[in-house]
Amino acid sequence: MRTILRYIVSIIFIASGFVKAVDLKGFSFKLEEYFSPVVFNLSFLEKYALAFSIIVVVLELVLGFMLLMKIKLKQTIYALIALCVFFGFLTFYSAYYNVVTDCGCFGDALKFTPWQSFWKDITLLVLLLILAVLYRKREEDEKVRFGKLPLLGVFVLVMIFVMYRGIAHEPMIDFRAYAIGTDLASEKQKIAQNPSEYKTFYSLKNSKTGEVKKVDQDEYINKEYWKDTNWQIEDGKTTSEISKKGYESEISKFKIEDVNGNPITDEILKEPRVIIIFTYKPKEADAELVKKTETKALSEKAKVYGTSTQPDFYRQIPNYMMDEIAIKTIARSNPFVLVLEKGKIVEKLGAKDYLEKE
Repeated sequence: MRTILRYIVSIIFIASGFVKAVDLKGFSFKLEEYFSPVVFNLSFLEKYALAFSIIVVVLELVLGFMLLMKIKLKQTIYALIALCVFFGFLTFYSAYYNVVTDCGCFGDALKFTPWQSFWKDITLLVLLLILAVLYRKREEDEKVRFGKLPLLGVFVLVMIFVMYRGIAHEPMIDFRAYAIGTDLASEKQKIAQNPSEYKTFYSLKNSKTGEVKKVDQDEYINKEYWKDTNWQIEDGKTTSEISKKGYESEISKFKIEDVNGNPITDEILKEPRVIIIFTYKPKEADAELVKKTETKALSEKAKVYGTSTQPDFYRQIPNYMMDEIAIKTIARSNPFVLVLEKGKIVEKLGAKDYLEKE
C-alpha cells in the first residue's frame, strides 16, 4: 500500500513540476500576479519572478523524483510536506480572497479553480503525512541510495534542458490555447454562437431593520425593491455571476483595438496572412530588436500589425492595443511574433528566433 501511495504522490509532483518546467515564463507570470499590489503587495519581487519559478519547479521535480526512487526518503517527505504547506497557504489565500483565479499548479495543461487547487494541496498534504507515518521507522541503505544518484543526475540534466528551452525559445510542448494550428476565427465563432450568460446581483440593506439580502437583477425589478426607499443597494457589493455556461475558450480574450478603442480583431482574422508583433512590456523591450523585427516583418508578403500596451510604441508599423495579461497568454518573449493565415495560427516565435529564421 505504502509503495503505491508513494508512486502516486511522486508522480503528481513530477507531473506538476514538468508542465511548469516546459513553460517557466508562463509560471513566472503567475507568480507576478501573487506579488502584485492586489494580492501580497510585494511588487519589488516581481522582477525576481522567473528566479522564484525556477526554484519552485526544481524543488517539485527533484523532490518528486527522490520520493519515487526512495532517495533520502524521510527528509524528502518532510521537505514535500513543507512545500505543500506553502502552496496550501497561497491557494487558500487566492481562493478565499478571490485574487488569483488560477494558481498555475499544472501550468496551462490542467486548469483548477482556486478552491480546487487548495483542496488538491490539502489532499497531497494528508497523503504525505500518511507516508511520513508509514516510513517513520525505515532505515536507509547507503549503497542503494548512492546507486540511484546517477539517475537523479540524468533526470536533473534533462529537466534543465527543458527549462532552458522554454526560457530561451518557445515551450517544447505548448499546452496553451494559442498552440500552432489553432483556428482563432473558428473559436471566436463558437464563442459568439454559444455565449455565457450572466446575471447582476445586488446586496440590499434595509435602513430600518438593518437586514441584508442578496437579490438578482430580475428579482430587484419584479419585486419592486427599487420602489421601496428602505432598501438601498450597498456600494461596492454588486456582482456579476454566470447563470448559463456557454462555450469557454481562452480565445475570448484575443481582442485587439486601435488606439481609439475600436475593435479590429475580426478584420485581422479575415486577412489571408497577418504578422502580429506583440510586446507586453514596451519599456523593457530592446528597441533595436523591435526595430529589426518590424523591418523583417514588412519585407514579407503579409499585413503587419504592432500590438502592445502603449499607443505609440512601434515606429514603422501601425500601433494597436491589447491587455498585458492577454498578450502574456499568447507571448512568452518580449517582443514576440505571431503569424496567422485566415485566422489560423501557423507560426509563433520569439523575436530573436524570428530574425534568425531563413
